[in-house]
Amino acid sequence: MSIIERLKDWADVVKRDVHALYLASRDPRVPWYAKALAVLVAGYALSPLDLIPDFIPILGYLDDILLIPIGILLVTRLIPPEILAEHKERARAMQAMPVSQSAAAVVVCIWALAIALCAWLSYGYFLASS
Repeated sequence: MSIIERLKDWADVVKRDVHALYLASRDPRVPWYAKALAVLVAGYALSPLDLIPDFIPILGYLDDILLIPIGILLVTRLIPPEILAEHKERARAMQAMPVSQSAAAVVVCIWALAIALCAWLSYGYFLASS
């Protein structure tokens, strides 16, 4: 197995674990402090904002490579193992589900319309103020 394949597998595991933490954060059997930390870790992992921006060479991805796995490890120790195993299985099953390309097309169309509307309104505003 090549290094690239191993990194892809590792990224899939991290993605599944972040999804499992999100699912666990909504479970009433999980303690409140574990829920709070799970939301923080999942939010940071899914957020486009980073502590160190990704365009900075090496350091940009270093926070993603270190902070997210450390956060996952910490939260998984706070959640009871049987509950975490249940949510990991749910996340694994959801990861195997097919992606809806028609839903993706709808989202892209909504974004394109929103951008076009903003451009049209901005053009009208700047034309009127000139």
